[in-house]
Amino acid sequence: MWINEITSEDKEQQSLLKSNCALPKHIGIIMDGNGRWAEQRNWNRLEGHRMGIESVRDIVKASSQLGIEYLTLYSFSIENWNRPAEEVNGLMQLLEYYLRKEISDLHKNNVRIKTIGKTTSLPLVVQNLLFEGIEKTKHNTGLTLTLALSYSARWDIARATQLIAMDYKLGKITPEEINEKNFSKYLTTKDLPDVDLLIRTSGELRLSNFMLWEMAYGEIYITDKYWPDFRRDELYKAIKSFSGRERRFGRIGKQVAKSNIKSKVRQWN
Repeated sequence: MWINEITSEDKEQQSLLKSNCALPKHIGIIMDGNGRWAEQRNWNRLEGHRMGIESVRDIVKASSQLGIEYLTLYSFSIENWNRPAEEVNGLMQLLEYYLRKEISDLHKNNVRIKTIGKTTSLPLVVQNLLFEGIEKTKHNTGLTLTLALSYSARWDIARATQLIAMDYKLGKITPEEINEKNFSKYLTTKDLPDVDLLIRTSGELRLSNFMLWEMAYGEIYITDKYWPDFRRDELYKAIKSFSGRERRFGRIGKQVAKSNIKSKVRQWN
């Protein structure tokens, strides 16, 4: 079990985070820079993606150990299909390898697997492995690990609009009922809370079509580290940065402070 693998030093770090920081409920990560990491070493780009899997393992374990409820990894975008065929095929093979190797371990550690995106575009063997993982872990109550595969936020929003139009045509919804809450129910992310903390590696300053709707009030953390170099110590830095921010959601600072005081009083009572 992962909880038993933690070192005494890391256990202390996690204990301090839990005691002193407001942990985000939902962390999203744009795992960027695998190819450039490899190119800097004059390696094939796929070697960077292969090393990136090790970062995935460590971040998933650390998130689970910390008690993070939701972790969503931007694994493959719809736009990524435009990359060279050799790289795309290699990425699909790595995805198959990861799923075959990790599903049992994820299940043993109470992780629930989900996916978002146009997964029908993925190779059939990958679709079957995803379905197997989702079914096997659907009753788990620990970390919810969501893999964004063949995903695009614009595609998801357009798809939701189509579904709403179909339901309107069938008389299942009226124009007056089309609001933010109901719109969210048509997205592939309908079972996920909004993102609290979005981490992007490699120093790029953009969302790259990732969870645009769900990031309305998400806090963004950018690091120059390439994804293969991003491990749990970097995750802890991001969480500390997140915890130090004032999340106002359109309010002013005084209102937030007053709300926090009321929340603490309720906890004490």
